Amino acid sequence: MRIFANPVLLRAAIVLICSACAFLMGLLLLRMLRKNIAEEADLSPKAPRSLEALPLHLYNTVIQQLKQQKHELQVRSQAEQHRARTSESFSQSVLSSLSCGVLVFGNNGLVKTSNPAAKVILGFASATGMGADDIFRGAVVRRAPSGAGIAEPGDELVTVADEVDMVLREGSKRREVEAEYETPAGAKRFIAVTVSALPAVDGGLLGAVCLINDRTEIAEIQQQRELQGEISAEMAFQLRSSLATISGYAQQLANSRDVEMARQLATDIAQEAAQLDHSIGGFLTHRNTTQGAAAGGSNK
Repeated sequence: MRIFANPVLLRAAIVLICSACAFLMGLLLLRMLRKNIAEEADLSPKAPRSLEALPLHLYNTVIQQLKQQKHELQVRSQAEQHRARTSESFSQSVLSSLSCGVLVFGNNGLVKTSNPAAKVILGFASATGMGADDIFRGAVVRRAPSGAGIAEPGDELVTVADEVDMVLREGSKRREVEAEYETPAGAKRFIAVTVSALPAVDGGLLGAVCLINDRTEIAEIQQQRELQGEISAEMAFQLRSSLATISGYAQQLANSRDVEMARQLATDIAQEAAQLDHSIGGFLTHRNTTQGAAAGGSNK
């Protein structure tokens, strides 16, 4: 009792008892926590592991698979690019080998691509990005292949650019026309143009393709033949007139008894024959020259 009567010893005893109680309570709490953790581990044995708990070899496997997929994608992309380049090169080779001009118009009415023959026929260094109005510049469509290029008064003028616009804007499938065309340098040419629509897979319209053939030599040969026909008809008329004149002089000569008149009639017959010979000689020379030029043009 004397010990508890001392306040210092009493305080020390109380602190010791409290410490012992706190230690015991801590041990009980630790045991309870361990028991709860063990019970939770037993209830969820198949719970997924965290990423940090995954083994290293699994990381390496995933990385290798990703690298393999990346390599396959690169190989496919390179193959697609190679096929695209091959297809484009093949298309360019085909276009370059064509003797007729080719213009491909987009939906906006501008040229997307053209071949060398189109540049030569139309006289442009490059037609890419140009519209039909800028290329054909008011070239009027001829009514018929053998007709005159000049329209009759009151007729509505239709240009080659209008034909291209009809295919692009109005959905016409194909247009075939002929027109007289003048290059930017001033050279006169006669061209045959075929405009066709380029349909898309979904039924829409990708644009239009324009095929151009230079018919200048053919038109010139045709004009020469028409001129030769006119000259032949005129020559036939002159020949018949000269023969009729000579025949009349000959009849007068046969019936005439006057020596002076006979001499004059003979002179007139000789002059008419000489004139006829000169006309026939000039006609034959022109004809041979025309046939030679036509043969040279066809050989080209």
